Amino acid sequence: MFAVIKTGGKQYKVAANDLVRIEKIPGDAGEVVTFDNVLMVGDAIGTPLVEGALVAGEVVEQFRDKKVIVFKKKRRQGYRRTLGHRQELTLVRITEILTGGAKPSGKKAAAPKKTAAKTADTKAAEAKPAEKKAEETAPKAKEKAPKAAPAAAEGVKDDVKLIGGVGPALEKKLAGLGVTSLSQIAAWTAEDIERVDGELNFKGRIEREEWVEQAKELLAGKPPRAKADQ
Repeated sequence: MFAVIKTGGKQYKVAANDLVRIEKIPGDAGEVVTFDNVLMVGDAIGTPLVEGALVAGEVVEQFRDKKVIVFKKKRRQGYRRTLGHRQELTLVRITEILTGGAKPSGKKAAAPKKTAAKTADTKAAEAKPAEKKAEETAPKAKEKAPKAAPAAAEGVKDDVKLIGGVGPALEKKLAGLGVTSLSQIAAWTAEDIERVDGELNFKGRIEREEWVEQAKELLAGKPPRAKADQ
């Protein structure tokens, strides 16, 4: 049996055990949610809703979609704007499709069936000594080690306010996130930039103003960029 539900202004065709990405709804992972805007169940078409129909599901994860960049420009007006947006979504596993006014049982979605018995190779791999496993995982740990922050050149003042557009107010906000030096900013990864940008609601400002590049230049002894260069 399948159903068509409406949520977040969109319609979704769902069946039991389906994973559906929908506009964000309240709920923690593992919580049971219900959808009462059911437009269709099997061959029964609602007018506009199917009376007594209900779809129940379980929240799997709350997450944000990939960033979408929006660029606006007006010719000969000197107007340019770059904005970023990340849609908040909820991943839901459909558990039940109910009709006739039935209430959800609250049961969680069935786990996917596991494959047949382990092969001889798998059993042999599990039987390896702990020391050998540690040796195999050691290179991976090295690859995931955080990148070391670049050292400041001799006589260079390590002050985040040297970055264009960063004043005392913004310095205080960065300090609240534990960012107090150019060395930290110069060592930021894409994940770090995304985290700070989201927490301070910068909407892509860090990348637009090239904070990481500015920090590296300042640590190398170059003078701060002029506003006309930013």
